[in-house]
Amino acid sequence: MYNIQTLNKIAAVGTSRLGSNYNVADDVQSPDAVLVRSASMHDMELPESLLAIARAGAGVNNIPLDKCSEKGIVVFNTPGANANAVKELVLTALLISSRKVVDGIEWAKTLKGNGDNVGKLVEKGKSQFVGPEIMGKTLGVIGLGAIGILVANAAVALGMDVIGYDPYLSVDSALLISRKVKHVSTLDEIFEASDYITVHVPLTPDTKGVINSESIAKMKDGVRILNYSRADLVVSQDVIKGLEDKKIAAYVTDFATDDVIGVEGVIVTPHLGASTPESEDNCAKMAADEIKDFLENGNITNSVTLPNVSMARTGAARVCVIHKNIPNMLSSICSKLSESGNNIEAMANQSKKDYSYSILDTADAVTDAAVEAIKSIDGVIRVRVIG
Repeated sequence: MYNIQTLNKIAAVGTSRLGSNYNVADDVQSPDAVLVRSASMHDMELPESLLAIARAGAGVNNIPLDKCSEKGIVVFNTPGANANAVKELVLTALLISSRKVVDGIEWAKTLKGNGDNVGKLVEKGKSQFVGPEIMGKTLGVIGLGAIGILVANAAVALGMDVIGYDPYLSVDSALLISRKVKHVSTLDEIFEASDYITVHVPLTPDTKGVINSESIAKMKDGVRILNYSRADLVVSQDVIKGLEDKKIAAYVTDFATDDVIGVEGVIVTPHLGASTPESEDNCAKMAADEIKDFLENGNITNSVTLPNVSMARTGAARVCVIHKNIPNMLSSICSKLSESGNNIEAMANQSKKDYSYSILDTADAVTDAAVEAIKSIDGVIRVRVIG
């Protein structure tokens, strides 16, 4: 029986995939894995029993990644599961950044009580909400991952000229992008050519504040900026200054911070990007599948801390080892198994930055002594045997 702790409400369509061999609750003791959405885990005591954390969503800023890596806890996310939901909201943001729909709706409410004069007042006042069409305009997409690709392709279908920037564009992602999307090699090309800019990159030291006074200065006058990725990708005070100077026509964001709320030209949605039942279901199902495959088979898919490693079961026992990415680790692990009388039938190993993950299938059972021998190797972080 596996114990799974939920830190948020996880859609039943996901947890039901785990089956009868799983005890899933928010108050389980000694959890083998945690399923989480937005709850912060930074101040949470991570029990020794904890093998994995699955975030039902893409961002993992609520999880202490460094601490998890040091303790050999695998952290998963669910890239792409909420991509369509975010894409649809970004398209909404694209339109409302142009047409002053939000201001118009709020103004229309003030006409209540004018009876038969409402129609005349509408015709007299509607000119203050004039805004441009998006067809024929240039959209710059920063980040061509799961969401960025969907946004770019949809914008092409809406008649926009689309340019995209992503220095880490994978072959698989490239195959999904419309041929009409022009891939550029520098951010400056995005800043200088775009009428609209939308940001779809993770928050890292390299991307923090990518929209700032320096980049804004390179943009077209009247540019419209959309941020449906992370608040700190944008230096809000620089955007506010750009709005005051009429350099920026509109800023639309899904991240409510005190400094941007109520600022003229800013439209704030309350973190609605993935707030659809379809998205929540997709994230829950993917997170549950990742946890299940890891706990039962040791396979890793979509980890943000370790490489993807999967292998079909072939032996009587499977040895799973999380270790530092240093020379001779795999040969040392194999030697310890060999010294314990275990014959290795198949193995897989991959590295990701400072950490590696190895799976070894053996022809017969692995003894506790063999496990302890592997643990004694300098650089080994965690050893698990699946029978």
